[in-house]
Amino acid sequence: MKDKYKIVGPIYDLLSAVYSGNSIHHCKVAMLEHLKPGDKVLFAGVGHGRDAVHAAKLGADVTVVDLSETMLRNFQRNLEKEGVTVKIRRVHSDIMKVDEYEKYDMVVANFFLNVFSEDMMVRVLQHLIKLGKPGAHVVVGDFSYPTGNLFSRAFKVAYWYGAVLFFWLFAGNAVHNIYNYPESMRRLGLHIREQKHFRLLMLNCYWSVLGKKPV
Repeated sequence: MKDKYKIVGPIYDLLSAVYSGNSIHHCKVAMLEHLKPGDKVLFAGVGHGRDAVHAAKLGADVTVVDLSETMLRNFQRNLEKEGVTVKIRRVHSDIMKVDEYEKYDMVVANFFLNVFSEDMMVRVLQHLIKLGKPGAHVVVGDFSYPTGNLFSRAFKVAYWYGAVLFFWLFAGNAVHNIYNYPESMRRLGLHIREQKHFRLLMLNCYWSVLGKKPV
């Protein structure tokens, strides 16, 4: 399996902090308050996985999936750094090959779906929904869809393209407009239960969207 993150993987968290301050981290953990001890939660494209570590500390039964061996190695370093002794299951695989359907109480895709072209993003999101139990939560954290006045929308688009072009250059990720995740989630049958926004320079640049799968 090709590891697209060999170059940027080791500094992924640093890049996140430089580009957003703590906004991305706050976005990633925002909906984990809905977890209960013992809930089974899957993180797709876990990266360095500080959000997964947070979920484990809350008592969740955590599975993380990533295609990048570099990212999983850095996730292990974060576990050791945080002193987490709770067992976290790690799966080195393409998320589309994970077939544990209707197993999870929550499925999380933080800053993961944006690596795909739009058609593939919808396919991956549909697959993630299938992994959730009836009534499961599906969480998407990412750059927020541009709204507001002309200046606000222009800044958000320019800010997004700064990130997407960097990861296109160094990781081969798809280049596309900002996705309207609530719209895609609704089309795939989820009920949108909550949206939280996170600011940079007084603008809502990130959001976490909580969807619920029908029972």
